[in-house]
Amino acid sequence: MFEPVKQPLVSIVTVNYNSLEETIELLESVFDNSYQNTEVIVVDNASEVDPGEQLDELFPSVKVLRSEENLGFAGGNNLALAHCQGDFIFFVNNDAELTDGVIESLLQLFDEVPLLGIVSPKLCYYNTLPDLVPDVIQYAGTTPVHPLTGRNSTIGVRQNDEGRYRLPEPTAYCHGAAMMVPREVIEKVGPMSEDYFLYYEELDWCERIRKAGYQVYVDNRVKVYHKESISVEKIGAAKTYYLNRNRILFMRRNRTALQLMVFYAFLFFVTIPWNSLKFLKDGEIKNLEAFLKAVKWNFTEGKKMSKPSSHPLTFTAVQ
Repeated sequence: MFEPVKQPLVSIVTVNYNSLEETIELLESVFDNSYQNTEVIVVDNASEVDPGEQLDELFPSVKVLRSEENLGFAGGNNLALAHCQGDFIFFVNNDAELTDGVIESLLQLFDEVPLLGIVSPKLCYYNTLPDLVPDVIQYAGTTPVHPLTGRNSTIGVRQNDEGRYRLPEPTAYCHGAAMMVPREVIEKVGPMSEDYFLYYEELDWCERIRKAGYQVYVDNRVKVYHKESISVEKIGAAKTYYLNRNRILFMRRNRTALQLMVFYAFLFFVTIPWNSLKFLKDGEIKNLEAFLKAVKWNFTEGKKMSKPSSHPLTFTAVQ
């Protein structure tokens, strides 16, 4: 068992959106965990049915916050910050489950690595038969976003977890499904940008944290199980829209003028023609429309978002 030097209060934050059963399973894993100096905050992101009464009955110590509108990934998590009293904030997707020792290990890494600003554990696809089949990795770090394509790769994805990735190491980006950040870093850098709504907000946040002088790490000593499908599924129009809209927005915010010119050249002469032909060939007209709408947004109504919108940060005073 990992033993951090101190036992600080950790605020565990998760966002629920029409998936109460998964949220309950996450909370069960939290309260079964070996590290107990925690407070837990669930933000309900305008689910069709308010889960507050049921969560209060099952988990009386959990603070449930209800938003009357869907604030997206960053907005939902940011809503909890004003209620967090912990020295560390552990953002965890509600479709994840903690393994024993994960919190201790992440805290220990902050003792071991100078100026560590944000860390994710290794993520594995949820395994219903852990004693019979090996875990399969979803995330063991990432490569940097490529300056030409605006894309990056996930390290270890779909590989059996057989010991190749077992040590903490620097990484380009953390994974939004599970990431721990010290309170003092959020106070200095600010919260995640709510301009993205879905996808790329944690990448943008890692860029800002790194620019502020901190390190970004993955802790492969421990894992969190994530219930995202291991299979490659067809991407719907909403996902196509936000992935492409936010990829361009990310590049606009995090690359130099010269790098952006090169990216735009690749976008207009390679990415747009290739994706358009592919969507047409596959008969995916709604995805084509979403893709073109995403590109257009960055040069019309999204043009003013070259810099992050101001989102005031108010933490609860630490007792």
